[in-house]
Amino acid sequence: MIALEKPEAPPAPLRQVLSDFGGVHFVAALVAFIFAASGPVAIILAVGTRGGLSADDLSSWIFGSFFVNGLISIAFCWFYRQPLVFFWTIPGTVLVGPALGHLSFPEVIGAFLATGLLMAVLGVSGWVRRAMEAMPMPVVMGMVAGVFLRFGLDLVYAVRDDFWIALPMIAAFIVLSAWPAFGRRVPPLIAALVVGALMIAALGRFELGAGASLGLVQPNFYAPAWSWQAMIELVVPLAITVLVVQNGQGTAVLRAAGHAPPINAVTLACGLGSILTAFVGTVSTCLTGPVNAIISGSGEKHRHYSAGIFVGLLALAFGLFSPVFTHLMLATPKAFIAALAGLAMLRVLQTAFTVAFKDRFTLGALVTFLVTVADVAIFNIGAPFWGLVIGFATSWLLERADFASSRAT
Repeated sequence: MIALEKPEAPPAPLRQVLSDFGGVHFVAALVAFIFAASGPVAIILAVGTRGGLSADDLSSWIFGSFFVNGLISIAFCWFYRQPLVFFWTIPGTVLVGPALGHLSFPEVIGAFLATGLLMAVLGVSGWVRRAMEAMPMPVVMGMVAGVFLRFGLDLVYAVRDDFWIALPMIAAFIVLSAWPAFGRRVPPLIAALVVGALMIAALGRFELGAGASLGLVQPNFYAPAWSWQAMIELVVPLAITVLVVQNGQGTAVLRAAGHAPPINAVTLACGLGSILTAFVGTVSTCLTGPVNAIISGSGEKHRHYSAGIFVGLLALAFGLFSPVFTHLMLATPKAFIAALAGLAMLRVLQTAFTVAFKDRFTLGALVTFLVTVADVAIFNIGAPFWGLVIGFATSWLLERADFASSRAT
């Protein structure tokens, strides 16, 4: 039996989407997209280069990451009227890196396809939704706090490493946040963005390297190869990374913002998206945590979906022109991206800590947070998954009364 959720309201007509899309949502979407198109893209480039992939392979990978997932994001944000942005799994990308040392790229692509099929079946079955509902929210938010902590720390490191870019951005953000009357006219994040750009220009820090392409991307299409070694090494860890770690983050931040993400439909979309993107050499699709956190962190809740649609449109353009956009984004100082992302994530990080340690399951949330921050992978599965497992076990053993009280309410 297919167990997909139906939208709570009919999809918004175009006029309504345009009406709901305001300045705050434009800023949030722009910042979220800049985040997605900078550091995470650099991870793809680093992993692919170490794995011996060519420039054409990498360009095709980035095309699938943005263009295909951008289409899925637009469709889901419009249909469900929620901020449901899909991109690629960053931990999964890191996971693929060592595998490229002893597996061929077609074998890895075969594992991408198998992972997509597995997730599609799980999404249709409804099993993932039931599993997520059984997990205490404070434990999940402990994992989210552990994953997102690095954004707050990177903000501090940005001031240390690039004082004259990061500090003026923070100052602009604080000034407009402290005086709401001004902040309503110019959102604090856009002020930080503009001040950062001005400082980059004044200091001559925009370093566009030679060889930047201005043409459209020409994606490759790959025939998968089937290997038991690739299946055993990659399929289960990739599926766990997407469904538990990445989708767990995305679901938690959206619930904290008052949304009700359709978990079964999201899981099915991740499966089908992973199948489609695999043919152009892209790692598995997931419901992104940081991007959805940024676009749902400000403005009216019922208008957040419009920011998600705009992120999707930007992703389509980035996918088509991935060579030139990648060069442009990587030409800005690292501190600019780190400061912008850190400022955007401050409220999200605050919410994660508040929910995790407010009332029940606080010991389990603390253990989850510590294991996640430790960032020790076991059996090629990342620390956020083990944080959830160990944190849940801690609450089950030592906080049984909290389970009883949560069922009573």
